[in-house]
Amino acid sequence: MNQQELEDRLIDFGVLIIKIVELMPSSKAGNHISGQLVRSGTAPALIYGEARAAESRRDFIHKIKLILKELRESLITLKLTQKSALIPNSLDFLEEILAENNELVSIFVTTLKSLNNK
Repeated sequence: MNQQELEDRLIDFGVLIIKIVELMPSSKAGNHISGQLVRSGTAPALIYGEARAAESRRDFIHKIKLILKELRESLITLKLTQKSALIPNSLDFLEEILAENNELVSIFVTTLKSLNNK
């Protein structure tokens, strides 16, 4: 996968996050979880854009670590959403986005390992 394809995938992930957030109820828990999720779920695409213009290898690695941090936050928040049944009748959609989140985490873990081995 090239850089543009990965960026597009992160953008698509962010769009899925936005769709999930729009389905959340306007309740105390719904507002809290949706706020957290929209920040952590859209941040990876934005940070990746910055990483592609990194000023140094060290800066690039730092930004990749930030992306991984945000993806892990999103993963936990999505699991909270799923287990608390905040969004009724969305099991398939949540499973799809959790799978994509896991794949993205794996991609960036592998990227970091590769960068650290060089």
